[in-house]
Amino acid sequence: MNYLTERREEEKERRRDEILDAAELVFSEKGVDAATMDQVARQARVSRALVYVYFKDKTALQLAICLRGLRTLRDAFQKARESKSTGVDQVYAIGLAYMQFSEEFPTHFAVMSRFEASNAETFQNEPCEATLEMIQAGQKVHEEMVLALAQGMADKSLRSDLKNLMQISITMWAFTHGTIQLAQTKQRFMQSLGISKEAFMKQAVELMMYSLVKPSDGEQQ
Repeated sequence: MNYLTERREEEKERRRDEILDAAELVFSEKGVDAATMDQVARQARVSRALVYVYFKDKTALQLAICLRGLRTLRDAFQKARESKSTGVDQVYAIGLAYMQFSEEFPTHFAVMSRFEASNAETFQNEPCEATLEMIQAGQKVHEEMVLALAQGMADKSLRSDLKNLMQISITMWAFTHGTIQLAQTKQRFMQSLGISKEAFMKQAVELMMYSLVKPSDGEQQ
């Protein structure tokens, strides 16, 4: 690749990132459903036609934001895992990292949740290059949890009878994801009962951890 070609590719990537930044802001302010490509173009200060050069429709924008979110989440999980020495502490740190991600990157979390809920059938039955890239990114996220679970079994800080660690990781994701959504949608109700969102989510992680460290019947003294 010569210098001019490399510069053009860098400029294309920069422009694409700017449009994505604008889309994240518009989605945050207007909501995913209400946001339009025109609003994204105005926010990015480019023509509507140029937005369509990079993203064929709003679904493509959602996919790109989802991919950004998954990569950010994977980095957060890796950092959490590497910050602890034992498997049990790694798993706990990853659980807290996911909850922190939902607070620090609410637009990513919301778009990821919305897309998965509204496009699940298409996502599974009609995979395109972008959705396949998302699948791979999602697998990398789960691989961090699998590494933590395997470490816990090796250092005996987690129960020894865990099987199919990828399935366990997905189950834990579903549990944690649902907990975060409930904490967000029912926050006012829980506050009326004297339950803070932070305490609710932390207790959920602790309950999840209990199922991983509780000894099986054959290991009980």
